[in-house]
Amino acid sequence: MTTFIAVSDIHGSYAKVAEMLARETSFDALIIAGDLTTNGSPREAEEALKLFHQFGKPIISVAGNMDPVTLEPTFESMSSYVNGRGIIIDEAGFFGVSGSPFTPMNTPYELSEETIMERAEAGWKDVESARWKIFIPHAPPYKTAIDRLLSGNHVGSKAIRTFIEQHQPDVVVSGHIHEARGVDTIGNSQVVNCGPAGKGYYVMIATDNQITVEVRG
Repeated sequence: MTTFIAVSDIHGSYAKVAEMLARETSFDALIIAGDLTTNGSPREAEEALKLFHQFGKPIISVAGNMDPVTLEPTFESMSSYVNGRGIIIDEAGFFGVSGSPFTPMNTPYELSEETIMERAEAGWKDVESARWKIFIPHAPPYKTAIDRLLSGNHVGSKAIRTFIEQHQPDVVVSGHIHEARGVDTIGNSQVVNCGPAGKGYYVMIATDNQITVEVRG
């Protein structure tokens, strides 16, 4: 069995994530589904990723809407950065999309739904041969249990939802909407919002004869 820990929306709570990784000693890779920082600097991102590398596991990452585009070289040099691309580890293929759709808040990393779809499709091509497909968009799919604000409004990505409906990846790991932590399904795809890691929330993904998702914290 292969296991992966997924976190999102760390927003500077690096020590909290390190504590969690120290407890969960049996895992094969760490997935960061965006918002490592809150408008942080490359130096801050580098120090955070160095801390996580002390656990000796591969790191698979995308940037979030609060991670400036200027952090992308740091993600690329210090992790397997899967924004618009994919990698395969054992039988699991990982691919993702950084940032979020445009918001009223004009956050540092926002992009059009068309670009989101293009990046998702590009990453999918890299992992089609994998037994398990794990999609990592920072933004959750539209109109699900995991993209709902406290007001009840759905603010996820329509492109992400369309992509999932068309391709049916096994697991979709997202964050972005802090109050919408949880699990939902779109067809045969399990979709999960990790919740803010600063509150101790994370997700365990295990692959064996099947793939399972468990929200923890």
